[in-house]
Amino acid sequence: MRSQVSVSWGEPATYRFDLEEMQPMPHDQARHWLDEQFTAMGCEPLRPTGKVLTADKIVCVAEAAGEGRFRDAAHRDWAMVFARAASAALAKPVVSVDVPKMALTY
Repeated sequence: MRSQVSVSWGEPATYRFDLEEMQPMPHDQARHWLDEQFTAMGCEPLRPTGKVLTADKIVCVAEAAGEGRFRDAAHRDWAMVFARAASAALAKPVVSVDVPKMALTY
């Protein structure tokens, strides 16, 4: 089964992370990592109720991290952890994050 996470800032700026050969991240560890990143990057809830869905955390962390964290080789380790956490937290092998549209599909 294919296992991949894509993070996009528009068509020419789409970054794909192949997780086929990677050890799956445990679900609770993935959620914890996303929570830490959400807080550390100063992300704000998207919903007026203040409720933060896992999908919202993934999109907000990607936006706050910026395209450079996904593009630059110096940040490749962080981007791979992000991809593993997104896939594990959603329990989906294929995840696509569209940052400009603030949308996530799987």
